[in-house]
Amino acid sequence: MKDKAVLITGGTMGIGLATGLEMGRLGADVTLTYKWGTADLDSVRARFRAVGANEPDLVEADAAVAEDTTMVLERIRSRGHERMHALVSNVSFAALVRTMDDYDERALDRSISYSTWPLVTHLREAKRIFGRYPRHATGLSSGGPDHYYKDYDFVAATKAVLETLTRYLAYRLFDEDCRINVVRSRLVRTQSLRETFGQNFEAFVERFNMDRQFISCEEVAGVIVALSSGLLDGMNGQVLMVDRGTTFFDNLMRIYEERDQLDLKTKEQR
Repeated sequence: MKDKAVLITGGTMGIGLATGLEMGRLGADVTLTYKWGTADLDSVRARFRAVGANEPDLVEADAAVAEDTTMVLERIRSRGHERMHALVSNVSFAALVRTMDDYDERALDRSISYSTWPLVTHLREAKRIFGRYPRHATGLSSGGPDHYYKDYDFVAATKAVLETLTRYLAYRLFDEDCRINVVRSRLVRTQSLRETFGQNFEAFVERFNMDRQFISCEEVAGVIVALSSGLLDGMNGQVLMVDRGTTFFDNLMRIYEERDQLDLKTKEQR
């Protein structure tokens, strides 16, 4: 990826940062966007230096604001790039739903505008500015559309929309030399996870010997990098699940099978 332009929205923490670090290590010219107050920029730069990557361009930008999107892409073009190699739409913001009173249409619309629509707006604006779509585009999803997560109603809805549109976008962009996919994952230990499910959620999961629920940021980043490498160009319009295979067996039956071990661990903790 030497000198290739990569844009990662929401890229200064968590999965976005892990992806940027790996792409930077491979020589990419990385742009990371963030919203004010959400990033320790000196720490981000230091982490890029630590892996031998060029310093990223850190840009304060709101992924849901058209003017900010234009500004970010113009900055990339001003560095001499004729095309974006990879777009990673990582920003996700959605209202949590705790009661039926939280089922608000405007809140759902706003959730979609931040968590789904930036993938579309960045693609279209890249086409306008560079004359071509990015060679690779990746959206980030979760297991929410298929599995119940607490207070996750609108988050799951936005991910379902993202996954559906990605499949249709793959059709629309088939002749444009642009491959677009979605990467799903199980739970990842990020600040976003803690803000969504509470600060005690991770400890609760560990009580039930279910640490395998968690996937690292680096594992998710590795899949995104692979999709952007050119080695998986046969993948298009796909939703890839990063879970180490646990989705198949990490269920009530597995807990029942291991109940003796769980009972022993509970007694030891007491």
